[in-house]
Amino acid sequence: MNTVEQHKQEKHPLDVIDDVYEYAEEDLSFEEIEERAGGGEWERLKWAGMYAQKQEGYFMIRTKVPGGKLTPEQAEVIGEVTDDLAVAPEEYGGEEQNELWGDAYLDITTRQDIQKHWIRVEDVPEMWDRYDEVGLTTVQGCGDSARNVLGCPAAGLDDHECFNAQPVIEAVSDFFTENREYANLPRKFKITITGCAHDCAQSQINDVGLVPAKKEVNGEHLYGFHARVGGGLSDGPRMGSELDVFIKPEDAVEFCRAVAQTFKEIGDRNNRGVCRMRYLVEQLGPEKFEEAVRDRSTIDLPTGGQNLTVGYQGDHVGVHDQKQDGLNYVGFNVIAGRMGGDEFAAAARAAEKYGTEDASVRLATDQNFLVTHIPDENVDDLLAEPFAQEYSPDPGPFSRGAVGCTGSEFCNYAIIETKKRTKRWARELDERINVPDDIEAIRMHMSGCSASCAQPQIADIGFRGETVKLEDENSTNAEGDNIVEGMDFGLGGSLGADNEFLDWVENAVPADSVIPALEQLFEAYAADRADGEKFYEWCRGVDNERLRTIMQGADAPVARGVAHGD
Repeated sequence: MNTVEQHKQEKHPLDVIDDVYEYAEEDLSFEEIEERAGGGEWERLKWAGMYAQKQEGYFMIRTKVPGGKLTPEQAEVIGEVTDDLAVAPEEYGGEEQNELWGDAYLDITTRQDIQKHWIRVEDVPEMWDRYDEVGLTTVQGCGDSARNVLGCPAAGLDDHECFNAQPVIEAVSDFFTENREYANLPRKFKITITGCAHDCAQSQINDVGLVPAKKEVNGEHLYGFHARVGGGLSDGPRMGSELDVFIKPEDAVEFCRAVAQTFKEIGDRNNRGVCRMRYLVEQLGPEKFEEAVRDRSTIDLPTGGQNLTVGYQGDHVGVHDQKQDGLNYVGFNVIAGRMGGDEFAAAARAAEKYGTEDASVRLATDQNFLVTHIPDENVDDLLAEPFAQEYSPDPGPFSRGAVGCTGSEFCNYAIIETKKRTKRWARELDERINVPDDIEAIRMHMSGCSASCAQPQIADIGFRGETVKLEDENSTNAEGDNIVEGMDFGLGGSLGADNEFLDWVENAVPADSVIPALEQLFEAYAADRADGEKFYEWCRGVDNERLRTIMQGADAPVARGVAHGD
């Protein structure tokens, strides 16, 4: 049993929630918390949605939003709590940070969560009290349990939807949240559920992915789900495997419970590196894994029916007609997912002001957000709001596709800074590179380490943080040495019918060399592309040696380096 597992066995992780109230009331320091509860408390605090920041004395706290759907009231509370409590101390501010986002900002994540930084333990009870009033929670936002359940952010709105799966998402989320029996799994457990034919909820890279299907059962034509299991990224990326099952919407909770039971009973609890469910599916094979799930299910699961998924979208930026006549939803672009709490609250108030009584704010898996149920006559007024100028629904292609993880600013695992770099690069690339008019988005994802929180493996262009030792001894950084921030450089990833993880084409590229290399790549792409060919498709058709040669072109050579420590 590994050390983390020992900590989880010493005390049930959900018991830490009561401890937080105690720590806050007594105004305990980090040292005092550890002295009282031991080093394992930092792991258990994740079940409260809390990660200790690298800046001692402060937490990142994660708010779960099932399916990404918020009422305007909920969204406004999130923004206001951010503005009141997520405030950096003066010594950690900085002119550049304030210029990009101000203070008191939040991050929209690739799992439709909200993350806030600079939270002190003494402020957490106030946050939870304000959350309780509007039905929000941070419980199991982190930790080895069922995380936030993903869904299509346009659930109930789009014509390409087979059926609205949001009620199923909420039922599955309600079942697992604060459920002590399933709150201590071998590792994190990620579920996505959608009735959307375009799979923007990313079923292929989740532990469990339920996607729309239909089948004749006992003479009745039913809509329900097919299941994919064992998908994931990080150091061992794997696309989910199809199971031969058909799941009625009312049976989705029991199916997900049976999968969790299987993972709980036979998943690896010894080696944290291979504890994720994808390794179990790979080890058993999809057929034996399905058999194990059926053995633990209290319902009969029919075999599969007709798959209704037709592709992958993953993007809802722009003004879109809803299937409800006269209504629209507007997708706003948030580069790298970060925005001010006051701006998010302003978007919530705008949703209430310009939308119908069904208006909502929806978080998307590409770190953007939607405002829904806007009558035709109110769209222009919504777009004239100040927040809409910064988070435009009509961005350039690099801004539209830019995703960034937390990065070294706050994360103990990240090697490089990501958020500021992603925003600067996206805007600079939109100015410097002419992308073909038929390409709306170039998906550029930047992860600060190999954990893949920014999902680089499924991007057109993916970056994975490295520190790089320059071979040219005359090249130095601001500190006067030749160790600089850099990244592994990948090309050609996507989800959907032609799903494929990208190839890591070049390793240990100094950050300053990336934009010139991309300019060379897109110049070659524009010259070579077939009619309608997407960038990731073109990258796959060009061998890696030629891609490296293009990146190192005479007009913009890639500075050569090696990963520091290699």
